[in-house]
Amino acid sequence: MNPHLDKLQSYPFEKLRQLFAGSTPNPAFKPISLGMGEPKHPTPAFIRQALVDNLDGLACYPVTAGSEALRNAIASWLERRYGLPPLDRATQVLPVNGSREALFSFAQTVIAPDTGALVMCPNPFYQIYEGAAFLAGAEPYFVNSDPARNFAPDYDSVPEEVWQRVRLLFICSPGNPTGAVLTLTDWENLFALSERYNFIIAADECYSEIYHGAEPPLGAMQAAHILGLTRAGEPYARLVVFSSLSKRSNVPGMRSGFVAGDAQVLKQYLLYRTYHGSAMGPHVQAASVAAWDDETHVEENRAQYRAKFAAITPLIQEVLDVQMPDASFYLWADVSRTGLSDTEFARRLHAEYNVTVLPGSYLARDAHGSNPGRNRIRMALVAETGEGLEAARRIVQFCHQLNKP
Repeated sequence: MNPHLDKLQSYPFEKLRQLFAGSTPNPAFKPISLGMGEPKHPTPAFIRQALVDNLDGLACYPVTAGSEALRNAIASWLERRYGLPPLDRATQVLPVNGSREALFSFAQTVIAPDTGALVMCPNPFYQIYEGAAFLAGAEPYFVNSDPARNFAPDYDSVPEEVWQRVRLLFICSPGNPTGAVLTLTDWENLFALSERYNFIIAADECYSEIYHGAEPPLGAMQAAHILGLTRAGEPYARLVVFSSLSKRSNVPGMRSGFVAGDAQVLKQYLLYRTYHGSAMGPHVQAASVAAWDDETHVEENRAQYRAKFAAITPLIQEVLDVQMPDASFYLWADVSRTGLSDTEFARRLHAEYNVTVLPGSYLARDAHGSNPGRNRIRMALVAETGEGLEAARRIVQFCHQLNKP
């Protein structure tokens, strides 16, 4: 067996299951889960119809590079969304079966095994980054987020000898679980580090279309274009972005996303994927074209999240330290003032009020003397507003109960 498999930690939801083992939730309350970041808004009817209308594609082997129509739809969306100059449809975009699969497999392409390579990850983080590092024969190096800097990773704390070993850097903006968005200055610093130490940046942007302010989040390719990032005339040098329809269009089960950016890197990644056997089905490609071409359903989806956060966040703020995130559908709350740890808070809330939240320490690692997720919880506001409000009221009641003599 591959010995690197032994390095993989249990997924956060398995840890949660173990935390709740032997505990029976209060039957007086209907269960409400804020634990998993799985969109619950209905899938738009026109996407469902496009999927059904193209089921004849099941009789065909799909092409790994995707159809010309899909690559064009993705490139056109990127150009509209981020104000980019025309992209090369054949070399700068590549459809994938969801960003999770691509984030994991991408490391196998860019990491040379047995070289002592490091994969840099934000902390807290999406656990796929860590697993991708291990299975590529590298080691993850965690950079703690700094609440004083809007949860941006503190790259200034990284020693020179560490940077020299970094071959791949994962970054998530808008972030999971913090919802924080990197600024142009943040990107400029990252690009300078990439140029100096010759590592590739893998920018995870799956939450880019769920934002709460007037301006959409700055994207990595957008920042690169503004800053004129090139190498030997190659735009988006050492940069590959990952995005998905799962959150944007409420189709997590369709497994449809893309990677885009550095053409030379994507050329090698396409070669890997040709052997990997991960081509997207033609019917999913057709439905994806319909989704990328339409913005109305995205605006409606975003409006639902905004209304939900506007109603729920003030209630949670009565009892926990939490702020409205820049983007994403998570609240990242500090539970310190309750006197409970994040795990004990989650365990008791589930047992006494039948509400599931995810302990922040499950989303981070002990690094550099601390765990930046400790004493925080992640709440995924993915259900309809009414259910979310009911969960918030129970959390308030639970916290008030803790404060009683």
